[in-house]
Amino acid sequence: MMDGATAGIRYPLETPPQPDEAIEIAEGVLWLRISLPMALDHVNVYALDDGADGWTIVDTGTFTKKTVRIWEHLLAGPLGGRPVHRILITHHHPDHVGMLGWFMERGAEHWTSRTSYLLSRMLVLDVEEHHSEANLRFWQMAGMPAEAIAKRRETRPFNFADIVAPIPVGHYRLVEGDVVTMGGRTWDVRMGAGHAPEHVTLWSRDDNLVIGGDQLLPSISPNVGVQAAEPEADPLADWLEACERLSTYAREDHFVLPGHKLPFTGLPHRMNQLVQNHHSGLRRLKSYIAEPRTAVECFPPLFKRKIDEGTYHLAMIEAYAHLSHLYKQGEATRTRREDGAWLWQAVAE
Repeated sequence: MMDGATAGIRYPLETPPQPDEAIEIAEGVLWLRISLPMALDHVNVYALDDGADGWTIVDTGTFTKKTVRIWEHLLAGPLGGRPVHRILITHHHPDHVGMLGWFMERGAEHWTSRTSYLLSRMLVLDVEEHHSEANLRFWQMAGMPAEAIAKRRETRPFNFADIVAPIPVGHYRLVEGDVVTMGGRTWDVRMGAGHAPEHVTLWSRDDNLVIGGDQLLPSISPNVGVQAAEPEADPLADWLEACERLSTYAREDHFVLPGHKLPFTGLPHRMNQLVQNHHSGLRRLKSYIAEPRTAVECFPPLFKRKIDEGTYHLAMIEAYAHLSHLYKQGEATRTRREDGAWLWQAVAE
């Protein structure tokens, strides 16, 4: 969510595909773009030609009537009516996994990490008509105003199943160090973390292609947030570790196919940005909490844009993640306010 500059990053293809077309990125690799019903209005998906077997599709978009129509057109048109035999999911978020079940019901295999499989299966089966007590407690811990919590309490929560098709049992597990053949290439599997656990990235041995999902984005940093399901997590530590580890593989000539925005080169520079953006945010935040503050009071030092209702939740969980990281690093303390909110304060130098 935090913005990053784009100096040193280059975009060889400046015009993305329209919803009804595909652009050939390299021999046997097509770039498609699926529209999303949210502020980030698209997700990139990639079709890899596996010859007689048909296509491998990497990520899918959300499950909506509109998306089904888009895919039916793409399958009959740019994909030539050939079967999709495999869906490879980079991570479990609904804009990436939403159409997975639709494809599986039509014969596709599901390839992903175990964590992605388990989370997507669990979440699509977990339909709530009312906000859980765990969510309400977490919002209190983050310092959400009581009137905002009361308003949310009266609304039906968003459910994963609202935009994700039912996901059948079964997957082919991908782990760090696996080797996958698709699109006429051999790919090394390397796992990211922080934005989503066991996030799959794929690095071609045969040319300069890298499939980055949301782990490797060119001009925005993906949301790194603490969730009510694991309020003591430190996803920012996971994110920084993954970025440092993956940066050791990055080459200047790598052509990165990201989950959003435009394919790009300049990966070593971008990996450094993805780390330094958060370190600089932590420095600003530490200065800002010289006086005790709640998570929802800490938007100004972290975000360079106005936080509105549509981005409030993402900003809240990301601010909480940064504060929690400072706390776990011994650079901040926290105390409970009477209403249940954590008040975070920097440790004096």
